Amino acid sequence: MTNQVQSTIHWTEDGEERSANWRSESNMPPPRRVVVADDTTSADTAYRLACEGTGLLWRGDFQNARQLLQALARRADKPKKAHRNKGQAKPTATEAFHLHRQAQSQRARTLGMLLLPFEADHSVPLRRAPDVREACLEAHGEADAPYVATMRELLGLIGAHEWRKKGVEIPALGERIHPYYGVFSPVRGEYIDLVAKAQLPAGAAELAFDIGTGTGVLAALLAQRGVKRVIATDQDPRALACARDNIKRLRADGPVEVIEADLFPQGRAALVVCNPPWVPARANSPIEHAVYDPDSQMLKGFLAGLADHLEPGGEGWLLLSDLAEHLGLRTREALLGWIDAAGLKVLGRLEVKPHHPKAADPADPLHAARAAEVTSLWRLGVK
Repeated sequence: MTNQVQSTIHWTEDGEERSANWRSESNMPPPRRVVVADDTTSADTAYRLACEGTGLLWRGDFQNARQLLQALARRADKPKKAHRNKGQAKPTATEAFHLHRQAQSQRARTLGMLLLPFEADHSVPLRRAPDVREACLEAHGEADAPYVATMRELLGLIGAHEWRKKGVEIPALGERIHPYYGVFSPVRGEYIDLVAKAQLPAGAAELAFDIGTGTGVLAALLAQRGVKRVIATDQDPRALACARDNIKRLRADGPVEVIEADLFPQGRAALVVCNPPWVPARANSPIEHAVYDPDSQMLKGFLAGLADHLEPGGEGWLLLSDLAEHLGLRTREALLGWIDAAGLKVLGRLEVKPHHPKAADPADPLHAARAAEVTSLWRLGVK
């Protein structure tokens, strides 16, 4: 099961009206106007058409299409002069965030105008095209007819396929986790390190819940720490398949059970762990839902239901970055208010500074917020 938009795309080629199925994992609708492009199409012409919202269905050499996409990206990323009136205040952190997201969205739309044809078996009928059938099958499942999708999305599928094969090294686990396409990859390991170091509460060795398990990395870590039974939940089909695969690879399918649930499973546990999306903003595509959570819905849902799923004396471990606070998207007072309103209290907090490259990149539009960011493991108990 996939999340992609499936509709129909239309274009004229060799004087004939043609159409094909349209696939988009980012839920982007098909361009209303499509022209055929090939090796003779210049980057400047392609960029102008893409900016106008015209799709370019590629019929030339595949590697040339890849080079054209790079040329489009260079043009899209070319710094633009900031037009600020004299005396106009510098954008706030919140305004800078929304401008950054807007620019990201516009860039994605522009680069998403370079289109590729696919056969029903997911092969690309172009000169020098690589064999992408396995990568597409992993993301899309079986196709019942030829279709059209974006070059940019295909490169994302290929990259995800390589990550899935190679895996991500998790030092705290001493193993590799293999993320699926569309499932949040645990490349930022600081939150995993916090779970590895935190002292397990009394009774946690018998049963723990991992809410929104994703790749299953935290469930596997809890099992490695000696928890005899871990129930890991998620409601995304890809995440469920990914977690089950990783748990089996790690030979942890004895203590860990992965089930489909909206947040909590039935019953109570001495330890309930949750790593919700950290930024309360609208996702631009389904695969961003692991990072962006409008109005902090999952965070609020976890807090609201935690007391009813904790054993007496049990702890809820909330893994959360304060990046949203530095961006002005959520206040610390609001978070503490939700904790209090849910009948919970803060027992303690472990903190770590992130060490990903963007935290030290002054050229990043959100550098000030990223440089101040702290990731915390909030230990919560029932009041």
